[in-house]
Amino acid sequence: MTTVALLGGSFNPPHIAHQMACLVALEAVGADEVWMVPTYRHVFGKALAPFSDRAAMCELCVEVFGGRASVCTVEAELGGQSRTYDTLVALKARYPDRHFRLVIGSDILAETARWHRWQDVERLGDPIVLERTGSPHARAMPPPLPDVSATAIRDALRAGHSTAGLLAARVDSYIRERGLYA
Repeated sequence: MTTVALLGGSFNPPHIAHQMACLVALEAVGADEVWMVPTYRHVFGKALAPFSDRAAMCELCVEVFGGRASVCTVEAELGGQSRTYDTLVALKARYPDRHFRLVIGSDILAETARWHRWQDVERLGDPIVLERTGSPHARAMPPPLPDVSATAIRDALRAGHSTAGLLAARVDSYIRERGLYA
């Protein structure tokens, strides 16, 4: 059975730590594939760049993995607010021959009370917990992912500062060409 690691998020914008999470899922965990799953509409109402731009930036992020990682737009197809439980149910129905594992940061474990049907998410998504700087957890795989914040990246872009080392070069070019986060 093919194991697919699902890396969901706003990806507003996707950054180098997201790429590193893909690498860990593929190489350290041994997933056969990674699917980046951009949130269609954030359940907590966060303002996001257009879905098409975030999905396109995710495509640029996964190119480096030569087909071992891709972008899954199931949440746009489902419409409405994105809930991980609904996404997992839809993917399991569409791809019954795949074993899905949800890639999350250790910081998420402190927020699971806010998640819709978290216990079912755990059962359906068999979480891979990656350590986030400042959020150590016994379930997390070391080493910690770099402390990169999409909020800080957006702030830097608005201020005209460099984002070198925080974004894949092609993502940075995409953002600047389209004037995103300006």
